[in-house]
Amino acid sequence: MPKLRSVMPASIVAGVLVAGLTGTTARAASPLNYVALGDSYSAGSGVLPVDLSNLLCLRSTVNYPHVLASRTGAHLKDVTCGAAQTKDFTASQYPGVAPQLDALSADTDLVTFTMGGNDNNTFINAVTACGTAGILSGGKGSPCKDKNGTSFQDQIDANTYPALKKGLQNIRAKSPGARVAALGYPWIMPATADPSCFVKLPIAAGDVPYLRDIQQHLNDAVRRAAQETGATYVDFSQVSEGHDACKAVGTRWIEPLLFGQNVVPVHPNALGEQRMAERTLNILQLG
Repeated sequence: MPKLRSVMPASIVAGVLVAGLTGTTARAASPLNYVALGDSYSAGSGVLPVDLSNLLCLRSTVNYPHVLASRTGAHLKDVTCGAAQTKDFTASQYPGVAPQLDALSADTDLVTFTMGGNDNNTFINAVTACGTAGILSGGKGSPCKDKNGTSFQDQIDANTYPALKKGLQNIRAKSPGARVAALGYPWIMPATADPSCFVKLPIAAGDVPYLRDIQQHLNDAVRRAAQETGATYVDFSQVSEGHDACKAVGTRWIEPLLFGQNVVPVHPNALGEQRMAERTLNILQLG
C-alpha cells in the first residue's frame, strides 16, 4: 500500500511565506546598531556645536559618526572622546567616563573609530617639536628630523601597532557580528613645503616630508592591525590629498596650528568630518 503523504493546506503555506517575508523585511528595515569609538578625530573636537552631554570629551554633534548615522538612519551610540588613547578602549579615560568598549554588545552591527594618534603623544609631540624647531630655524633645513630621527616611528611600531591590534581583537570579542571600520588619518601636511603656510604651520621645509612620513607610518600601523583582525581599513591617503592644513578655508579638511577656525588646532573641521563620513560610507557601501 503506498504511504500517505500529509499535505499542508495552501492557506497555511501562504501564511508561513507571508510571515517569513514580513520578518525578513522587518529585519532589513531595522536601523543599524552603530557604536562610534575613537579619539578627537572621531569626536570632531573643536567643531561646533558641542555635545553638551559630556563636555570632557569635547564631542561635536556634527562629527563623522553623526553624519554617517544621519545618512544611513543608524541608531548611534557615540562614545568618542578627545585625547583618547587605545588604552581607553578598556579603561576609564576620565572620572565618570566608561571604557569605550563598554558601549559594545552582541547586537552591535557597526563599529568605527580613529585611534592611535595620541598613543605615545605621537601627534602632539611631533607637531610641537617640529613647530618649535621650525620657528628657531626660521623654516630652514630639517631640525626636527635631525634631532628625533626615527623615534616617533619606532614608538608606533613598538607600542601603537600592537595596542591597536589588541583593541580590534577586543572589539571583535564583544561584537562578533559587527562590521568594524578602522579609519586612517587625513593628511595634515602637504607633500612638500609651502612657504606661504609657514605662518600658519611653522614647520621647517625639510621637516614637512618628515611629518608626512610619521603620519603615513601611523596610518600603516592602523591598516596592518585592521587587516590582521578582519576589520576594514578606511584609507584617506588619496582622497585627502590637497585638503591639508595649508589649504584655504573651504578646501582644507584640517585646521592649521595657528590662525585656524577651530577651537582645537590641527584637527578636522566640519568639512573634514563630513568627508571622512562620506569616504567611510563609500568603502563600506552603506550609502
